[in-house]
Amino acid sequence: MKDAESGNRLGSYLRARRELVSPAQAGLPPGGNRRVPGLRREEVALLAGISPDYYLRLERGRDKNPSPQVLASLARVLQLDETERAYLLGLAAARPRAPRRKRPEHVPARVHELLAHLQIPAFVEGRAFDVLASNSMAVALSPRLRPGHNRLRSLLLDPEERAFQQDWTQATADFVAALRTTIGDDTDDPRFVELVGELALSSSRFRTLWARHDVRGLDGGTTTVHHPAVGELRLHRDKLPVDDVILVLYYPDKDSDSDEKLRLLAALAHTGPTGTAHDEPTDSPRPGTT
Repeated sequence: MKDAESGNRLGSYLRARRELVSPAQAGLPPGGNRRVPGLRREEVALLAGISPDYYLRLERGRDKNPSPQVLASLARVLQLDETERAYLLGLAAARPRAPRRKRPEHVPARVHELLAHLQIPAFVEGRAFDVLASNSMAVALSPRLRPGHNRLRSLLLDPEERAFQQDWTQATADFVAALRTTIGDDTDDPRFVELVGELALSSSRFRTLWARHDVRGLDGGTTTVHHPAVGELRLHRDKLPVDDVILVLYYPDKDSDSDEKLRLLAALAHTGPTGTAHDEPTDSPRPGTT
């Protein structure tokens, strides 16, 4: 993230978002010989009620203090939702700051105890989607949920994770957008810099999604996965903040087909492939490595 984008994050975001709005979506005739995707700069300026020169200065980082009224107009033209609008306002309000010392992400002892008692897949993740701790049910659901793995890296680079996801395309879009939201103004955080740099080099899918500047939360929801042993599972996801980390829970509807399959998976996880019982949470001394 030590690139042109980090020095002009507001302009990069405006440019990325206008390229995603078609003339038809903005109520304009498509016209001919368009050399850019989405809206032209002068079209955004016209629709927002500002001068083309001023909008150009915003995109090029020459003016980083637009008024709330201008930002509201730009958000309307760019058709931003509530999360995206808040992100835009945050970019405009950001000010240079001294680098902050980052505390190591720590899983409280009580959470390890909780993981050991839970009978559903549960794990702890850090801000960059590093798996910090997990129970045996989480590992039975996916070996990529062992501590030391990174969920986004697995999603983008591991073929088994791609097959595991019913809708890999949507999952990657959601995770990358959530990462950008989480990063916020912590563009100098070493873990974020490392992860973004690695994925930018290794994944064309990541490069495409990162260039879109999508932002959204990745909290509760429902997902469908394809487990190699028990088949399709439809699971709800909840994320609960605990101190500086996140406890993630996956669970099915009670008495559903997925509930029955998860009980089967629990039996398999308890005995293991050799028939030896094992049911303990695991922890990683170095989150972010695989």
